[in-house]
Amino acid sequence: MTLFSKIISGEISSYKIAENKMFFAFLDIFPLREGHVLVVPKIGVDRFFDLPDDYLRQILLFARPIARAIEAAFPCNRCGLSVVGLEVPHAHLHLVPIDEVDDLNFTRGKIKLTPAQLKEDQEKILLHLT
Repeated sequence: MTLFSKIISGEISSYKIAENKMFFAFLDIFPLREGHVLVVPKIGVDRFFDLPDDYLRQILLFARPIARAIEAAFPCNRCGLSVVGLEVPHAHLHLVPIDEVDDLNFTRGKIKLTPAQLKEDQEKILLHLT
């Protein structure tokens, strides 16, 4: 059972953004930038491209309204996306508000946010999620 499996099951609390039968989206608590969201399939597959075809087809459709909400909630040029998959052995997609390519640099230090800041960021995204 991975960290993300525990978040999906509710064993570990999260700042949930969206959920359906296939995916769960929540704020990254160690974000690259404020508004950084993780989109995670509800099945325990390690490598992104090992996901079943249905999941690969549906993940971007699930992520699209979240990305638009991120762009509306945070000043940015666009919502970037990245698949890295080295920190947690559970396939996932990063949605990050970006202004330049280096904003998706995972070797940079992560920012530290308080629980109050994370809750505020969650509310900002949820306000724009349709």
